[in-house]
Amino acid sequence: MKLGISIFFIFSTLNIFSQTKLIGLEDFRNPALQPKTLSQLGFRGETDRFVYVNDSSELIQGMAYETRFETILNLPTLNAALKTLGIDERKSFPSISWRDSLHFTFTDKNSLIQYDFSTKSAQKIASWEEGAANQDFNILTGNLAYTKDGNLYFYNSKTLKSIPLSKDGSHNLVYGESVHRNEFGITKGTFWSNSGNLLAFYRMDQSMVTDYQLVTYTSTPAVQNLIKYPMAGATSHQVTVGVYNSLTNKTIYLQTGEPKDQYLTNITWSPDDKYIYIAHLNRDQNVMNMCRYDVATGKLDKMLFEEKHPKYVEPEHNVVFVPNSTDFLVFSKRDGRSNLYQYKFDGTYVRQLTAGPHNVNEVLGFSQKGDIIFVTAVHEETPLETHCYYAYLNKDFSYLIRSTHERGTHRAQASKRGTLIIDTYSNDKTPYVARVMEAGSGMLTNTVFTAPNPLKDYNFSYPLVFQLKSADDSYTLYNRMILPPNFDYSKKYPVMIYLYGGPHAQMIQEKWLSNADYFLMHMAAKGYIVYTIDNRGSGNRSLDFENATFGKLGEVEMQDQLVGINYLKKQTFVDTTRMGCFGWSFGGFLTTYITLKNPNLFKASVAGGPVTDWKMYEIMYTERYMDTPEKNPEGYKNADLKNLIPNLKSKLLLIHGQQDDVVLPQHTFSLVNECIAKGVLVDYFPYPNHAHNVRGKDRIHLYKKIEDYFDQYLMNK
Repeated sequence: MKLGISIFFIFSTLNIFSQTKLIGLEDFRNPALQPKTLSQLGFRGETDRFVYVNDSSELIQGMAYETRFETILNLPTLNAALKTLGIDERKSFPSISWRDSLHFTFTDKNSLIQYDFSTKSAQKIASWEEGAANQDFNILTGNLAYTKDGNLYFYNSKTLKSIPLSKDGSHNLVYGESVHRNEFGITKGTFWSNSGNLLAFYRMDQSMVTDYQLVTYTSTPAVQNLIKYPMAGATSHQVTVGVYNSLTNKTIYLQTGEPKDQYLTNITWSPDDKYIYIAHLNRDQNVMNMCRYDVATGKLDKMLFEEKHPKYVEPEHNVVFVPNSTDFLVFSKRDGRSNLYQYKFDGTYVRQLTAGPHNVNEVLGFSQKGDIIFVTAVHEETPLETHCYYAYLNKDFSYLIRSTHERGTHRAQASKRGTLIIDTYSNDKTPYVARVMEAGSGMLTNTVFTAPNPLKDYNFSYPLVFQLKSADDSYTLYNRMILPPNFDYSKKYPVMIYLYGGPHAQMIQEKWLSNADYFLMHMAAKGYIVYTIDNRGSGNRSLDFENATFGKLGEVEMQDQLVGINYLKKQTFVDTTRMGCFGWSFGGFLTTYITLKNPNLFKASVAGGPVTDWKMYEIMYTERYMDTPEKNPEGYKNADLKNLIPNLKSKLLLIHGQQDDVVLPQHTFSLVNECIAKGVLVDYFPYPNHAHNVRGKDRIHLYKKIEDYFDQYLMNK
């Protein structure tokens, strides 16, 4: 284990060539500097042929074990087919979804278009009203679900007409949309059955949730926008699940019972469409019941199993059904890692399918016989890497076999036949590789593309990654340091610490540039040492590592951040009088927390979109990690940044988007008000037209603002 860094290690990462170009502030938007990837790389329908879209807007096809590629559709041919429908000429190839090997679909304005390879023609197969959202197309039936103004609609591909599945939708009552503020793995609000004849959907009553005002300043007078925002400890919305049968034109609601503020997630249809599986999570988030419902009656068929934890349970994955079997698999962290567990149809526990020092992230698919499962999981020896693995369902042992061996973070997709896998990966010095391999053995069949180094003409240093022990000496913490070009060990440099530190996030990974973005690389190019550490509480580690922060957000994270900062202060090339810190969202909270808890540590800090009082943050996230304000008053008090304002001795810039519906602008307003009340000077900059993140061209302005702030206080001695 490498603890800390050596001079040899430092110089082994420096770019030894004599390039003179430096990474500039706006280079994060420069397409030429982004690692080149293959657009829309995937399998063609149910076949083992793979396709992608090239830079000339041509759809390219390849086959395993062959080096030959062919163009199967170009943009002029597609536009000629679209012209017959009266559709405007496209300037680039659309984002497509394959229905089967001969048909793909894509969206054009308010319509869904299908292209047919056998006839070389296009057809408009579905349409929706202006202002519709959450379109969910079923590839088997051609039916479509969508939402508008809080209501859910069903488009029938046979009658070519839409019918409302609800009529009382409103600001207070919403159908067919994502619920529980997108926690628990929820990303949508409609769920087609396997046959495509049945549609499950969420119904969310949020009439009891307080309205919150956001103000848009682009018009005069300013416009008030109301959103629903359930804060920690307050009343939450109430969710139920409906099922629409397109064959009978009837809707029933599952009898999900009490309490009404429970969380319903991981909605999954059984293969025969007779049942729906739902994970019920209580408001305290420490008890999860996996329930199965009879779709014909809406009644609870069986509570299959229960999972408890004294801190929290976090179901994020759907039930996975084993092919050619009635068995199913569930994700669980009950052994301290994310693993798969096998159950019989009646809920009888079979076994733990995967075990070991991994975190299983995703099920890619199964072999044709259904006896082998393919997954991606965190590497058994380092949490910085993700790899492809497989496991046997009909064997007695419960361990994963790795099928990728190239260092890096691998993303993969399996063919529907379960014979091939498309694997793309990168590592610190490899921008992007795309290849095809055999699903079981991992034997390479094709290297489809290897991206060139986009920074080959630039003078920069590859980030250093090294290890330190956590503050409690129990865990290995991973660190990343980016040194200025032409680094001189005898000089002293200012430091910009970049952090996040919150749950699920992992700043340091075995990806291109060790997951550092070009803004961080630019700051290093200006002469800063840019440093990051993943503290306890961050993602891709054990459950104990993650929930070490439970009930005391900020405290444990700060302890580990200080381990890294104290290490930096011991390095002869660090100017300890010119240290700064920058973070956004949870990172904005943690930046401010550390700054106020350690008044003489930083000379300047920048906190973007910070949570300043956890009582004002959303129920689902906050109560998972902090419990309620009533049950954990001390934890909330200690993490309330307003109580620490008298400690502020250094420069602090607060940045917030005025349309932020994730971390409400009131967080920063309340902190600024406290500064005024206590006579403490603080800097504040709003982005009136942006939400939680500053996007688009205005992001250049944001980065320039941060850069100028650090230059003003850290570059000038």
